[in-house]
Amino acid sequence: MTSHRIITGPETMAEGAAYLRAVEPRFAPVLENPLPMRLRPEGFDALLWIIVGQQVSTASAAAIFRRLEAAGLTTVAAMAAATEDDLRACGMSRPKMRYARALAESGLDFHALRGLPTAEVIGKLVALPGIGRWSAEIYAMFSLGHADVMAGGDLALQESARLLFDLPERPSERALREMAEPWAPWRSVAAQALWVYYRRAKGREGIGVW
Repeated sequence: MTSHRIITGPETMAEGAAYLRAVEPRFAPVLENPLPMRLRPEGFDALLWIIVGQQVSTASAAAIFRRLEAAGLTTVAAMAAATEDDLRACGMSRPKMRYARALAESGLDFHALRGLPTAEVIGKLVALPGIGRWSAEIYAMFSLGHADVMAGGDLALQESARLLFDLPERPSERALREMAEPWAPWRSVAAQALWVYYRRAKGREGIGVW
């Protein structure tokens, strides 16, 4: 049995939202309506999606991933056997080819990650080539449903916090993590609220993992 909270459905999101309204009333305008559920299945293809989405637009990432799916390259075995030409034809850059192959060859036990504390999940993932803290936190949040994750390095979250809390400048990663400490154990719900606010303020998605 896990010792950390897992987001399993609208009721869990609502519990987190109620907590956030109590500890930070400035969240209230964002939480007037239920937050969307944005969970993705866990496993190799979910982490591959995150790798594909690094440093490109949501639309570009979706197009590349669709081509990978059409070519049958979203499984461990297929990716491990794929040639550079196969992956280039799908729009993969050379670094992302290397990261995707390394993930396929890592022997990572995706199922075992589900029962681990968030810090251990992140530690195991960042040990892999091309998986930084942001990617590991996004996986823990969206694929494993961990309720207390704040991807402080996410620029959309930083900008949304600046706008929502009327800050003089965009907070740094460290500043956003410090700001989010009182939102525990529901920092993932806070992140979802900030992404919703970013979309409202900017008219575009802040993240493309769903």
